[in-house]
Amino acid sequence: MVTSKASLGLQGHALSRLQTALIVAPSFILFGYNQAGIGGLLTEEDWSATFPEIDTVHATAEDKNARSTLQGFVVAVFVVGALFGALSCSYSGDRFGRRNVIFFAAVCTLVGEVIEASSFGLAQFIVGRIVVGLGVGQLSSLVPVWQSETSGAKNRGRHVVLDGLFICLGYVLESWIDLGFFEIRTGPATWRPPIAIACAFSLVLICSVYVFPESPRWLLMRGHKDQARENLARLRGLPQDADEVHGEMAGIELSLEITSTNGAKLSHLLKMGEDKLAYRFGLCLLLQFYQQMAGSNLISVYAPILFQENLGLSSEVSRVLSAGALTWKFLSSFLAFAAIDRFGRRAVFIVSGTGMSCCMVALAIATSFPTSNTSSQIAAGCFIYLYNMFVPIGFLGANFLYCTEVAPLRLRMAMSSISTANHWAWNFVVAMVTPIAIRNIGWQYYIVFAVIAACIPVSVYFLYPETMGRNLEEIDLMFKQAPSAWTTVQYEKQTRNTMPQEFEKQASMVTELKHSEG
Repeated sequence: MVTSKASLGLQGHALSRLQTALIVAPSFILFGYNQAGIGGLLTEEDWSATFPEIDTVHATAEDKNARSTLQGFVVAVFVVGALFGALSCSYSGDRFGRRNVIFFAAVCTLVGEVIEASSFGLAQFIVGRIVVGLGVGQLSSLVPVWQSETSGAKNRGRHVVLDGLFICLGYVLESWIDLGFFEIRTGPATWRPPIAIACAFSLVLICSVYVFPESPRWLLMRGHKDQARENLARLRGLPQDADEVHGEMAGIELSLEITSTNGAKLSHLLKMGEDKLAYRFGLCLLLQFYQQMAGSNLISVYAPILFQENLGLSSEVSRVLSAGALTWKFLSSFLAFAAIDRFGRRAVFIVSGTGMSCCMVALAIATSFPTSNTSSQIAAGCFIYLYNMFVPIGFLGANFLYCTEVAPLRLRMAMSSISTANHWAWNFVVAMVTPIAIRNIGWQYYIVFAVIAACIPVSVYFLYPETMGRNLEEIDLMFKQAPSAWTTVQYEKQTRNTMPQEFEKQASMVTELKHSEG
C-alpha cells in the first residue's frame, strides 16, 4: 500500500476544510469587502474633503451630474482591473499553475489596498482601485476552478457555493466596519482604516497558498502524473494505490485524451463541434450576465445610497439599514449551501431568478411614491431585504460553480476566466450607470432588472442541464453524447442513472489499454 503525504498532518476532508478556511474564505471576503469598499464612504466628510472631485453631497445642481459620472467611474474602475485580472487567467492559470497565480493575485490586492488607504489624491486612489481589482479578478476566476478540481463530485456544489457565502461576509464586514468608523464623525480615521483592514485577508492568503496541494488535473495536463496521483490521494484521504484514486485518474486521462485529439484553442469556444463548446460557453456568459444585470451588485454596493437618496433617509439610518440588509444576505447564503447539492443547480437558479424579479417589480412600485410616504418607504426597505434573501440562493457562488463544471478540462481555465470577465464587464456597466440612473429616472431603473431577472427561470428550464452529482469528466461526456444543444437538458434527464456506469466502463478501458501498452 502506497500512502499519501499530508499537508500540516491533514488530508481528505480535514485538508479540504483547512483549504476553505485559509484560501477560499480570505479570497472571497476580499472580493466582497473591496467591491463594496467605498460605496458607504462616498458621503463621509473627510472623504469629500480629500476627494472633492467626486463629492456629490455638497455639489451644486450644475456640478452634480458631472460629479456623479466621475463618482461612478471611481467605483467602477475597480471592476476594470478585475476584468483584466480575470481575462489574464485564461493564459496564466494554465501556464503557471493555480497556486502561483493565486499567490500573485493576493500580492496585488495587498499592494492596491496600501495605495488606496494612503491616498491623498484621486489619481493615486484610482491606481490603487485598479491594482486591487486586478488581484480580485484573478481570485474570482481561479479559486473556483481550483476548488472544483480538488473537490469530489458529492460535495463539490457546497464547497464552491461557499464562495458566495464568503462574498456576503465581505460585504457584511465592510458595512459594519464602515458604520463603526463613521461614528468617529470627522478626520481621516472615518475612511482610511476601513480600507486598510482588508490587508489582513491578503496576508492570510499569501502565507497559506503553498501549504495546499496543486490541482491534480492541472498537474496531469502538464504531464506530472506521479505528482498528480499523490495530490489526488491526499485530497481524497486515500492511499495512492486505492481503486478510487486509480478510477478518478483514469477518468481525467480519458477526458484529456478526448480533448487533446481536437486540440485546445480559444477559437474553439466559438464553434459548436462534437463538444458543443459554443453552447457551453454561451451558458457561462449568460449566467454571469444574469448575475449582474438582475441587480445583485446594485443592491450590495449602492445600498447606503439607495436608502439615503432614493428613500430619503438620514446618513446614519441608511448605513444601519444597509449593514442589516447585507447581514441578512449573508445569513440567507446558508440556504444555497443547504440546497445546491440537494435540489440541484437548476432549481436554485429558477427559484433565485423568480424571487429577484418579483422583488424588483415591488421595489419599482414602492419607490414610485414620494419619499414623504412613510408606508412606501417601509415597503421598499422590506423588499430590499427580501431581494437579498433570493440573490444568494442561486447567484452568489452557484454561478461560478456551474461555469467550472460545464467546461472541458483543457479549456476550463479559459472558459472560466472569460465568463468571469464578462461578469466584471456588466458589473462595470451597473457601477457606472447607477448613480446617474437613480437621480434621473428613479423607480423606473428597477424595471430593467425586473425584466432581465424574469428571463432567468425560462432560460434555465430550457437550456441548462443539471450537473449535480456528476464528476467533471462525466459532465464533459454528457455534453459530447447529447444529440444536440437543444436536447441536452432532456438527454441529461434520460441518462442520469445510466451515465456513471458508461463513463466508468470507458475509463477502465483506457486504464487497461495503458497497462497493456506498458
